[in-house]
Amino acid sequence: MSSVSEGRFPGSAVPLITRTPARTVLRTDDGVRIEAVYEPCAGNGRGAAETSFDGTAIVVAHGFTGSVDRPAVRRAAGVFARRAAVVTFSFRGHGGSGGRSTVGDREVLDLAAAVEWARSLGHRRVVTVGFSMGGSVVVRHGALYRERTGAGGGAAGSGGAGKREGRTAARPEAHADAVVAVSAPARWYYRGTAPMRRVHWVVTRPVGRLVGRYGLRTRIDRDEWDPVPLPPVGAAGLIAPRPLLVVHGDRDPYFPLDHPLSLADAAGDGAELWLERGMGHAENAADEDLLTRIADWAVAP
Repeated sequence: MSSVSEGRFPGSAVPLITRTPARTVLRTDDGVRIEAVYEPCAGNGRGAAETSFDGTAIVVAHGFTGSVDRPAVRRAAGVFARRAAVVTFSFRGHGGSGGRSTVGDREVLDLAAAVEWARSLGHRRVVTVGFSMGGSVVVRHGALYRERTGAGGGAAGSGGAGKREGRTAARPEAHADAVVAVSAPARWYYRGTAPMRRVHWVVTRPVGRLVGRYGLRTRIDRDEWDPVPLPPVGAAGLIAPRPLLVVHGDRDPYFPLDHPLSLADAAGDGAELWLERGMGHAENAADEDLLTRIADWAVAP
């Protein structure tokens, strides 16, 4: 069970471009403390060790009820680390992070802090890879946070998506250079499958939130969204010209294939779609071959 208060986090610091794994605590723009882990690239998977530590970093956004220390997240990080440096973290309300889960809304602030940390360690290119809820977060983050381009450019929150959500992206180095959404929903409030009806029960009912806290180790905010955030299908078309990869299994029990098809269609020519035969849902269903292909896509120039 996890019920860690924010005041219990120890302080820590990581030197610029570390060659060893490091764990730290990040603070989001709204003051939530987020646990995070950095792993340098272990090699390129072809027998040669990485010699440049300012290359690509992959930031992994886990699914609902996941955390930085869950086996599936650590497995994905281990595969990704063969190709690039990796940052993993626990969303608010998950694992050892503070706050409460807003199930994909303010989690963009958690991801922004993790991306900025990767850049602060010297990585000039950062790719976000999100699974399920994390997939919706990386898509929305890609729309809300853009590279600062000088006068009139600004951070992503100053654009159309940020105005619609009433939010300003305050972190100038928090943008992603490419986005990968795995098993992500295209729209909110989807209840078309039995697993998603169970998720909605956990999120919306007081008894469900108790189950989430003590059974699933996830602390869920009881307040409804206000305002309702831009849905992933609305955000997907705002990521370009940066590349977007949409990955989905044809046996996903949570979200049927109209979700990835809608995301790819909304993104237009800027998206690549992989429909994986026999794959189920999110990081638990992603095998080593798929994770390796995602990492190869992420580091490709």
